[in-house]
Amino acid sequence: MTYVSGFLLAVPTANKDAYRKQAEEAWPMFKGYGAVAMVEGWGDDVPQGKVNCINSAVKRKPDETAMFSWVVWPDKKTSDEAEQKMMADMEGKEFPEMPFDGKRMIVGGFETIVGDATVKTGYIDGTVIPVPADKRGAYTAASHKMAELFQEFGAISVVDAWGDNLPEGKVNDFHTATLRKPEEAVVFSWINWKDKATRDAGWEKIMEDPRMQEFGPHTVGADMGRMIFGSFVPLVDV
Repeated sequence: MTYVSGFLLAVPTANKDAYRKQAEEAWPMFKGYGAVAMVEGWGDDVPQGKVNCINSAVKRKPDETAMFSWVVWPDKKTSDEAEQKMMADMEGKEFPEMPFDGKRMIVGGFETIVGDATVKTGYIDGTVIPVPADKRGAYTAASHKMAELFQEFGAISVVDAWGDNLPEGKVNDFHTATLRKPEEAVVFSWINWKDKATRDAGWEKIMEDPRMQEFGPHTVGADMGRMIFGSFVPLVDV
C-alpha cells in the first residue's frame, strides 16, 4: 500500500518559477530517500468557502496562489525512514531559503486506500474532507464506487488517502483546515483528468447521475459542509 505525504500551502504568485525550480531540484533528494513520485499542483480554481476552504486553511494572501501537492512513497515504513534520514542529514545545516512562507505549509501522512497515486496528472481536483474514523471500511467501499463513476465519465484516476500522521502545527494544520472533530479522520484525495475541458464535461454528467447520491462521502457520515477543495494544474509532476 503506497503512502502519501500531502501538502497544502500558499506561494507568492510572482514566485511561481522560483518555486518550480526549487521543487524540481528537490526531487532527486526525495527520490534518493525512496520516493516514487511527486506532484506540485498550482491553484487554477480554488473557491472561497462559507465555513472553511483551502484558501483559509493556508491563510492565503491576495498576492498568493494556493497549492495542493504530494509525495508518494512505496509504504509508510519508507516514508518514516526518509523523514528520519532527512532530519539527520540536515542537522547542523542551514535550510535553504524558500520562495514561500513555510510556517503556513500544512503537512500530513496518509495511507492510500483507493487508486494508484503514481499515475501522471493532467488536471487535478484536490479535496480534503473529515470522515468519521469508525467509517473507514464504509468510506473505502463508497470511494471505490465513486472512482468507477468518475472514470466512466472521463477521469484518468481517482486517489483517496486516509490520514495516518497529522501533526499539529503552530500556525495551521489539517485539523484546523477541516475543523476536524475528535472522532473524525481526515482524507486527502484527488481526481485526475486529462485536461480542464474533460474535467468540466465530466462533472456536468456526474452531477446529473443519480449514483452520485448513492456513493458520495455523505452516505457514510462525512460532513460535506467542511470539505475543502479546488482545481489545480500540475506545476511539477515527476
